[in-house]
Amino acid sequence: MKPRIEFRNANPKVMQLLLAIEAYLHATKLEPRLLHLIKTRASQINGCAHCLDMHTKDARAEGESEQRLYTLDAWRETPFFDERERAALEWTEAVTLVTAGHVPDEVYERVKPHFTEEELVDLTLAITNINAWNRLNIALRTVAGNYHPGMYKTLIAGAHAKQ
Repeated sequence: MKPRIEFRNANPKVMQLLLAIEAYLHATKLEPRLLHLIKTRASQINGCAHCLDMHTKDARAEGESEQRLYTLDAWRETPFFDERERAALEWTEAVTLVTAGHVPDEVYERVKPHFTEEELVDLTLAITNINAWNRLNIALRTVAGNYHPGMYKTLIAGAHAKQ
């Protein structure tokens, strides 16, 4: 597969803006492990090979188990995720698949006991940001396989310093 456009080079401002959101999210109360799970789950739903390559590698490098990553697509059927993670995964699916039900009230009611209002806003931002990354990478055909764990940490740190 060949990329259609190397968007990081064609318009670096887009990368800077999305990385600024990532930098903000890294400074929130949301656990890094939780962020990896929701980024991976949304990327599974959207079929973004580049993001799946990236987020599974980062998750593994930061101690996530292979078992949890391998079964993430079937999280409802496993005992490997705690209640907060399950709530985040359900929210991720509802927000990512917004056209399939406009994030139903029943989902919100199940999710809200596990997060403060601020955390729920941040979680929703994290989900919308990974969806933006997914759509850019899928539409412009970013090639998977070249990512190394932590590759963007310096860029994210730089974006955080600019805030």
